[in-house]
Amino acid sequence: MANRDEAERGEIEDRSAPRAAIVHEAVRRQGEEELSRPAGSLFWSSVAAGIAIMASVIAVGALHRKLPEGMAARTLVSQLGYPLGFLIVILGRLQLFTEQTIVTVLPLATRPSGRALARTARLWGIVLLGNLIGTAAAAGLTVHGHLVAPGLLDAMLAVSRESLMHKEPSEFLLQGIPAGFLIATVAWLRAASSGGEFWIVFTLTFAIVLGDFTHVVAGAAEAFLLLWAGEAGPGQVLGGMILPALAGNVIGGTGLFALLAHAQVRQEL
Repeated sequence: MANRDEAERGEIEDRSAPRAAIVHEAVRRQGEEELSRPAGSLFWSSVAAGIAIMASVIAVGALHRKLPEGMAARTLVSQLGYPLGFLIVILGRLQLFTEQTIVTVLPLATRPSGRALARTARLWGIVLLGNLIGTAAAAGLTVHGHLVAPGLLDAMLAVSRESLMHKEPSEFLLQGIPAGFLIATVAWLRAASSGGEFWIVFTLTFAIVLGDFTHVVAGAAEAFLLLWAGEAGPGQVLGGMILPALAGNVIGGTGLFALLAHAQVRQEL
């Protein structure tokens, strides 16, 4: 009977979702590991992530090109390619700026100090710089290096125009808030679940493009395509697109998700 009770308790534990405090601690420890990594490792991982995120733009453009022009759901179906770059980056454990907004903020929120703030700022700066260098390099090679067929490049530029050119800076900022929140949710749910990472990443990143939200790194890939193609100027790309989206993502990922996630378990720590 005792063995049966022990087996049942074990099964109950296996079937129970982890407490929020346990998920918080798992994400916090991941953040500590990332904060302890050498600058060179963070930088090259973030450059690779910036290059890899271009796969999202390529996939959306390829689907847009292949689907019939008169197809009613052409835009919706082509958007199914958007999660591809995020799947490569997140499942490949590359450094993506918006994912770090929760992972590295939880150690700071748990034990706030000047040193912790400096460590977080160091990682954010390295990863953001690497992501932008990677996206700029990938976009430049795509436009001028003939890495894709001319028809595919035209389709990629078309979807980038449709995604970015109609928005004001204030829209990039405001629509960046939900995107930052959703990407921060990816890190939390991955820690809370024992499987299904593919579908977590796919569903939440698809929600970003479905809602026409703005993600600073994926949006930078599109913006740099337009810049290299001569369809947008440097000031417009940096000041009108990337920086407002960055601010929105930080507000959504740090100000909303990370701090709320910490607040719910603060008294249990």
